[in-house]
Amino acid sequence: MADDTREIENLLYTYAERMDAGNLQGVADLFAHGRIKAAPDAPPQSTFEGRERVLGLYQASARLYEDGTPKTKHVTTNAIIEVDSAGETASSRSYYTVFQQTDELALQPIICGRYHDTFLRREARWWFDTRIMFVDLVGDLSKHLLYELR
Repeated sequence: MADDTREIENLLYTYAERMDAGNLQGVADLFAHGRIKAAPDAPPQSTFEGRERVLGLYQASARLYEDGTPKTKHVTTNAIIEVDSAGETASSRSYYTVFQQTDELALQPIICGRYHDTFLRREARWWFDTRIMFVDLVGDLSKHLLYELR
């Protein structure tokens, strides 16, 4: 059980690491068996299921710079991870804070919120099943997103 918790925690951090590296393909790989939802009751057009749809989401939303990165640091904290007794599914709740610095933007937090995630084990490996992103605090996203967040 402790190893499962650590593997899931590492999955949370791998997402952040790949996002900050601008590795959108790698982020999408994490959702090969899963989905990202904009809200718990998100309609189909706001649910991105499978690798290709998740990749499309990030390609349409994340601004990448000349170095291939979004010039961000995604910090994931306060992870509460619960693994089912059979060790086949799990859930977590965590916080995220995204910092950004560009030539035009001083280092600052640009968005904070929560992830509610579920996971499944396939072939002895943990995968994201569903990630729901909650936005709690919004700063200057003009240098990060390719669209305006409402």
